[in-house]
Amino acid sequence: MNTKRRARALIGAVAVASAAALVLAGCARTDTGGRGGAASPGITDDTVTIGISSPLSGPVAGPGTCTADGAIAYFGGKNADGGVAFGDGKTRKVKVVALDDQYDPQKAKANYDQFKGSAFAIAIGLGTPTNRAFRDAAIADGVPQVLTGTGDPLFSDRTKSPMQLDAFPTYVEEGRAFGEMLVASGTHKVAVLSQNDDYGKDYLTGFKEAVKDAPNVTITKELTYEVPDTSLDAQITTLAATGADVIFNAVSQPHLTVSAMRKAQTLGWLPDWFLPSNTSGVAPILKPAGADAFPNVYTIGYHKTPDDPAYAGDADVKRFLADIAAHTKQPEIPEFPHCMWGYMAAAILDKTFQQMTEPTRAEFMTQLLQIKGYQTPLMLAGAEVDTTIAGEPAISSVILERFTGTGYAPIG
Repeated sequence: MNTKRRARALIGAVAVASAAALVLAGCARTDTGGRGGAASPGITDDTVTIGISSPLSGPVAGPGTCTADGAIAYFGGKNADGGVAFGDGKTRKVKVVALDDQYDPQKAKANYDQFKGSAFAIAIGLGTPTNRAFRDAAIADGVPQVLTGTGDPLFSDRTKSPMQLDAFPTYVEEGRAFGEMLVASGTHKVAVLSQNDDYGKDYLTGFKEAVKDAPNVTITKELTYEVPDTSLDAQITTLAATGADVIFNAVSQPHLTVSAMRKAQTLGWLPDWFLPSNTSGVAPILKPAGADAFPNVYTIGYHKTPDDPAYAGDADVKRFLADIAAHTKQPEIPEFPHCMWGYMAAAILDKTFQQMTEPTRAEFMTQLLQIKGYQTPLMLAGAEVDTTIAGEPAISSVILERFTGTGYAPIG
């Protein structure tokens, strides 16, 4: 269904955990977007700088750091091979600078203010509220804010967000895919737990669109939680009492997902689980949660999983793991899928650079929105990059997957 360990090297890919560690040049310049062929800020004949604002500390630090490290690993490998050959005939090293926003919108906006005069584009950062915090400013300043990790449809709206493009399938699409599977697979009672913000609401919107008027799918109860909450025990206890055989679990924090699954087991409640793509990792979530106890665990995927034995000899996976080991401090096999997503998003940036005939932000946006039929490294068969579809992210095809005990396998 279509849904090491060396320090970060001075070879062009650099991660910086705090703004104080960063010296940015040219912040006082007014960006003209490089119209007329004049180079935009953040690009020279030899280098181009990409800024990332992502949670590198705090409760979302694991996924946030992994997102940045995926990009750092990709361009670390490209730089080690000589750099990226741009469409204007220049070969450039790509410098990736990551700043910590702690999943705090105000800090994200402060990071943007530092980046806008020295980074050619801001890309790949994780988080809906944090990316929303500087979206308007990026539009006003003509600064690309692209391949974001939000799942928010607003970032793929070409009219409302002309300097933006989200990277991966929207939360609405993920929710819809799971709903469609239930409609086609028998009679189900579904308990719903969602984050009380746009993240949770988008998942629920897609799910409800799919099951609307379906006589075989009944929602028994809907509960929400707040991002700062430290436990979901009360919600799980209430939902378990409904006797639902499925739980639609639109939760973004890995530690809460783990505790929720474990709480369900203590109650003797063993429903099928739907996990969002960003909280479905085998090592950080399913293993500590004892996911084998549940009949089925589903998620949405579009990438190969390095810890899945099925991909042990895959060339893409081998290169990814080598780049991660050489250019980041991630474990030998990263715990979070966000490392793969950052790597794939960086490959889309690379593809865009190869097509650019002028060193300008305007040309970058033009070429970014003309990619079609491209498969990034790590991408599953059946998925592809198509940035030409208005209202859709760079990757909009979704593949429903089921946990096998060791990894995920696509189902149809």
